[in-house]
Amino acid sequence: MPRIQNSIIIRKDPQTVFDITNDIERWPILFNEYHGAKILNRESEGRYTRLIFQLTNAEGNTWRSQRLLDHQQMVATAEREEPLYPFAYMHLKWTCEAAPEGTKMTWIQDFELDPKYPDPLPVVLDRMNAHTIENQQNIKEKIESGQADKLAAEAVS
Repeated sequence: MPRIQNSIIIRKDPQTVFDITNDIERWPILFNEYHGAKILNRESEGRYTRLIFQLTNAEGNTWRSQRLLDHQQMVATAEREEPLYPFAYMHLKWTCEAAPEGTKMTWIQDFELDPKYPDPLPVVLDRMNAHTIENQQNIKEKIESGQADKLAAEAVS
């Protein structure tokens, strides 16, 4: 099973990082590749929130995913639901842990490519790893600078 795992330190408290990075409707601000994010269903009970949502990329492709937020442990687990392609499955785990400098945000992606996907696994791994590092760095900069909150407020008004 292929795995991508990357961490970054963000100079904000874990609760702030967890809340911002799991605000799905803010993803078009946080991630360059998402041009649309829509919550289809939200269920909250105690420390957990389950989200079913749809993402749209720059090319207009959409897919549905589900995400379980553990607000107490500050862990998000997710999986892509449909369409799965180019994956046979995609499971994600995001954690936010207190660190001396703020928050250690770790993303783990376990997946299997669809056998019909034309690119070889090493190419996909390199591309996904580089993309994850870029996304984490962009998110770090937007959270630390306050830009994530400013852009979210502008999007609402």
